Amino acid sequence: MGAISRRNVLAGGAAVTAAALGVSGCGGSSSGARAGGGDAHPGHTSSGSPTPTVPAKPANLIGDGSTADTGPQPNQPVPTRLQPGQRPPQFVVFSWDGAGEDSKQLFSHFRSVAKEVKATMSFFLSGIYVLPEGKKDLYLPPGHRPGASDIGYLADDHVKATLQQVGGAWLEGHEIGTHFNGHFCSPGSGVGTWSPEQWRSEIDQAVGFVTKWRTNTGYTDLEPLPFDYTKELIGGRTPCLLGQDRLLPTAAALGWKYDASSPGGNQMWPVKRLGMWDFPLQSIPFPGHSFQVLSMDYNMLANQTGGTPNGDPSRRPYWQQQAYGAYMAGFNRAYSTNRAPFFIGNHFESWNGGIYMKAVEQALREIAAKPDVRLVSFRQLVHWLDAQDPLVLAKLRTLNVGQTPTDWRQYTSATPV
Repeated sequence: MGAISRRNVLAGGAAVTAAALGVSGCGGSSSGARAGGGDAHPGHTSSGSPTPTVPAKPANLIGDGSTADTGPQPNQPVPTRLQPGQRPPQFVVFSWDGAGEDSKQLFSHFRSVAKEVKATMSFFLSGIYVLPEGKKDLYLPPGHRPGASDIGYLADDHVKATLQQVGGAWLEGHEIGTHFNGHFCSPGSGVGTWSPEQWRSEIDQAVGFVTKWRTNTGYTDLEPLPFDYTKELIGGRTPCLLGQDRLLPTAAALGWKYDASSPGGNQMWPVKRLGMWDFPLQSIPFPGHSFQVLSMDYNMLANQTGGTPNGDPSRRPYWQQQAYGAYMAGFNRAYSTNRAPFFIGNHFESWNGGIYMKAVEQALREIAAKPDVRLVSFRQLVHWLDAQDPLVLAKLRTLNVGQTPTDWRQYTSATPV
């Protein structure tokens, strides 16, 4: 899991102690009302009417037939610019590190929940989750022996299930990003030490496992993944939230649009680094504490049990409520003030009896019921941000954490009011 560390960050203009863990955990195996002038929910036009069903074009197989070009991704909102004086919609991105389907069946479960509440999400797939363990020596991790990994390989039937989930998720409108491969977090040889060239090797291998799963698995009874991953992949999150500085030059050269690896961000409108949007995990209020916690399940686990996934069962109901409360406190702070996009990170895990899955689902359902909320993927948020007037975004970035404008015209009008 990695060591727990605390560091001081600024939130709302005041110095606070935040559990800015340098780890994102060990992955294992909205409906709200539409805002005028924004973009429609996935599957709906800007008027709120269902998008007409368009017959899929015949699949154009790529390479060994593991993937295929089936045309534009279904169920994508059409971004439009904010109107002068309009309060921005509240964007919320739920993202999942690892994104494998094992016996817990959490990938398929949250796909069902997302469909129910009309949400889209970002699934950060670990490349080795589609590589059979019997072929693990095909993975050549930088600085490690062939086949090494700090997360386990999936059983063969779970590799097959993961492929099915990934294809289905994309067709529903979700984003398939990357969590890279071996999840190395050690100080001496982990991802935090990798050079841009080593990151390029890791990315190329992650893409290769996805685009050559048919050759590597021998499966002939599965449909190809319905997208060209070399084009669809525009961002991800590094293991343990480490190594972003050396990753970014490589990601920029590949044409990526964003990175979600930075820890300890504030709830403010995002900025770009090396031409890519920086979407950090954010420091949010942590009920019962004077410090804040990162908006991710593992960071709450680390503060509640010191990182052990099997804490005191008698304390679990309280920890679950505390995690749910933290998510809602972070959401409400943005929703009621500066409307900065809110980012939540998760793992498909059953830590402490599954309390974090219950907490995040409760928060997801409650947030989805709020008016003017957009539950989107990072990819969709990128498209919306890129469609806005840069002068308007620059003004929105001047809003501090928890700052409520007295007049939105001062922030969403390109010309002075």
